Amino acid sequence: MTTTAPGRRTDPLRSLRRTPGGFAGAVACEGTKLWSVRAPYLCLLAGLAVTCVFTFYYASIARINEHPVQPVGNAAASSVVIVQFAVVVLATVAVASEYTTGSVRASLLWVPRRHRVQAAKALVTAVVAFVAGTLFAVVGTVVAWVAFDGRATLDVGPTLRQLLAIGVYQALVAVLTVGTAFAARHPAGVLSILVALLWALPSVLLGLGGPSLAKVNGFLPHGAGDHFMRIGAEGTLAPATAVLIVAAWAGAAHLTGLYVLRRRDA
Repeated sequence: MTTTAPGRRTDPLRSLRRTPGGFAGAVACEGTKLWSVRAPYLCLLAGLAVTCVFTFYYASIARINEHPVQPVGNAAASSVVIVQFAVVVLATVAVASEYTTGSVRASLLWVPRRHRVQAAKALVTAVVAFVAGTLFAVVGTVVAWVAFDGRATLDVGPTLRQLLAIGVYQALVAVLTVGTAFAARHPAGVLSILVALLWALPSVLLGLGGPSLAKVNGFLPHGAGDHFMRIGAEGTLAPATAVLIVAAWAGAAHLTGLYVLRRRDA
């Protein structure tokens, strides 16, 4: 028999109806905010469309010009140079839109521990980017297999590794973007920095040519990512080393964003 204090009523379902707090609550909140607007859906749709177009073009050119036979997953891995910007825009919207509208103040009131806010955003966008990047790679590989028309190989083990590697790279790009967004706080600034880092600078280094510049490019995020996403990529970096380089870029951006978030008012 359960006794209660006079004037008080017990509710056996109270604990079941509690809203989760702590980091789990912050993650749930960020997930709800992310999918409550149309921008993420448009970003993912654009990423899927670009993947299909790029991989079909890549495989068709390889077939028409009679390039050497290569793993079919290389088409999807090569498409990442463009498709990654769908993830960049998605992660930028998740952070910078709150600064643009001023709703970041409410977010920091709900979750006063600022590192928890940033970590929750990074985790949510990274999971979305990993799942989306892997699915994009699967679709791109199927499209490329048809377009290659026999000028590609399909080994299950290496192909699966490539698909997962693409997902991991996209997840790290999401973390990199979230950290950059918290540091820059404005969509134009975030996109300017990441377009330069992920596309413009590598294009300049590879365009100028030379082994030294190619080696420098290997230590940039996409240059390193290419080493573990694409089979037969030029360079001397081992896949594990390349992953650590991309993770280091993402970690540095995350810490920079956290420093700014803690030092400056919302």
